[in-house]
Amino acid sequence: MKIHQDWPIRVIQLLAVPGLLVAYYLWLFHEGTLVAGCTGSSWDDCGRVSGPGAPYSSIGPIPVALIGFIGYALIFFAIWLKEWWPWLDENLPELIVGLTGLGFLFSLGLTALELFVIHAICRYCVVSAVIMTIMFILAILHLRRR
Repeated sequence: MKIHQDWPIRVIQLLAVPGLLVAYYLWLFHEGTLVAGCTGSSWDDCGRVSGPGAPYSSIGPIPVALIGFIGYALIFFAIWLKEWWPWLDENLPELIVGLTGLGFLFSLGLTALELFVIHAICRYCVVSAVIMTIMFILAILHLRRR
């Protein structure tokens, strides 16, 4: 049964939704539109990690949260569009492993910056990293099952 085989892809698509929401929240926080609900301690300091003016919250003029938002959107829409594009359906496992793998490595690099350079953690960034890690593991599982 195809649905039974595709359950990891469906879970990845489902996880992309909270990923999009967290990334959007962090993007608005970075832009100064929202206030993050963090305590300000070194283990919960969103301002030092991803707030307006935080040195590692942008790559050039592009906010890191916007990159995450685009990444989650690409993953969500790639899975959604597979029904209409036969090429995408045939190559989806490899594409999703690639997209989630890039997201995982990006999250890993950002987490390393939080721990070893900034010496502060953003709880929302950690949530996003956990979501992306689970998505990457599921993508590898789906590729291996296929």
